[in-house]
Order: sequence, then C-alpha cells, then structure tokens
Amino acid sequence: MSEQIDIRTSQPLGLAKRGYSGVIQHLAVADAASALDGHELESRLIELGFVEGARVEVLHEGIVGRDPIAVRVENVTIALRRREAMAIIVA
Repeated sequence: MSEQIDIRTSQPLGLAKRGYSGVIQHLAVADAASALDGHELESRLIELGFVEGARVEVLHEGIVGRDPIAVRVENVTIALRRREAMAIIVA
C-alpha cells in the first residue's frame, strides 16, 4: 500500500487565491508592507486568531485588485488587507 504525502510549500497568505486552505506556519511581520509597525501588526494578527497551527481558508476576494480578502480562521471570518496578509505564512 502506497502512502501519499502532501508536500506544500510555504507562502504568504496574501498571495493565496479564493478557495485556498492551509495551516498557519508563522508570522513574518517584517515582510508585510503595512502602515502599522511590526509589533502592532503582530499583536493585532494574534488577537484576531492568526496563530501558529490555526487552519485558514480564503473565502472571498474584493473586486478591485482582489483586495481585501475574507478569511476563515478556525470558525471566525475576518476581512483582511492583502498587505497585512503577507505577514501570515501558510502551508
């Protein structure tokens, strides 16, 4: 019996398209082009539930420039700008 192994590469959530689902690997706030400073962005993302190991799914994309995105984190739906989503590394 052969085992299938799902090897996924890590990517920023900000690059994911509608329908993507994965698991948060870590936060990389230095990679985000946010107006917020790194500590504040990291704190806000953690407060919203973007923590290591949480399951995420991209539910919807905005019409103009595919921004913002609606993301389900565990059982909560959150709207997020793509530039802030670039700080969330998923696989």
